[in-house]
Amino acid sequence: METFNYKLNMYIDSWMGPRDERVQGWLLLDNYPPTFALTVMYLLIVWMGPKYMRHRQPVSCRGLLLVYNLGLTILSFYMFYEMVSAVWHGDYNFFCQDTHSAGETDTKIINVLWWYYFSKLIEFMDTFFFILRKNNHQITFLHIYHHASMLNIWWFVMNWVPCGHSYFGASLNSFIHVLMYSYYGLSAVPALRPYLWWKKYITQVQLIQFFLTMSQTICAVIWPCDFPRGWLYFQIFYVITLIALFSNFYIQTYKKHLVSQKKEYHQNGSVASLNGHVNGVTPTETITHRKVRGD
Repeated sequence: METFNYKLNMYIDSWMGPRDERVQGWLLLDNYPPTFALTVMYLLIVWMGPKYMRHRQPVSCRGLLLVYNLGLTILSFYMFYEMVSAVWHGDYNFFCQDTHSAGETDTKIINVLWWYYFSKLIEFMDTFFFILRKNNHQITFLHIYHHASMLNIWWFVMNWVPCGHSYFGASLNSFIHVLMYSYYGLSAVPALRPYLWWKKYITQVQLIQFFLTMSQTICAVIWPCDFPRGWLYFQIFYVITLIALFSNFYIQTYKKHLVSQKKEYHQNGSVASLNGHVNGVTPTETITHRKVRGD
């Protein structure tokens, strides 16, 4: 196994260039196989889990979901605050920031971005909860693509560009996750659901996040610094795939749902249908009206 890791590391290093020595010895970062193996295990569970649960009763997980989602809310807020605070006081250049010129600020960003990378592993639990609760309609291609790719991409980011211009997308995403996981955590308490007003804005702010991240990345291409240009091009490409997938999700989930609501309104002649209550059943109580998570 050590020989395989050594050969793989040599191949990756010959392709990617020298790694950033500041993260040597950090948990999961020295060798790629553990991150790759965890992703393969995730995909196997995604494939086998629904088959295992097919003839079993769904598991509620309400208490565990509350703890899990609020825990990720706290972690996301911590990462967002620490990155914004470090960048603000460290005079990072918004248009382009390299990875070796900010000293103490770079060190703070690297520490927080490791937690960001590790949080992508924790977020595999999103899918596992869907499986246990038999919410298989939530396990979309977008959901799997986003979860599986982010962990692997951030292993490479942490080894080659663990600070500098890498901070911006992660800080925005951490803020979005504060909104997202706080909603999903609090929605586990039925009495609180009517007060969670930001639910309908989550996908919209996710799309805004991608456009802002791509715009800031393009700034670094137009006004370059010593941040590797290849990483900028890759980020632009990856964000474009997310914009395409999330836009399709938004159109399919929200626009078609709005059309169906209007049809129900005209067919039933009842204002109640527009409020999401048809025959005493709310959207959260019927599969055909459930909001599918876009992440």
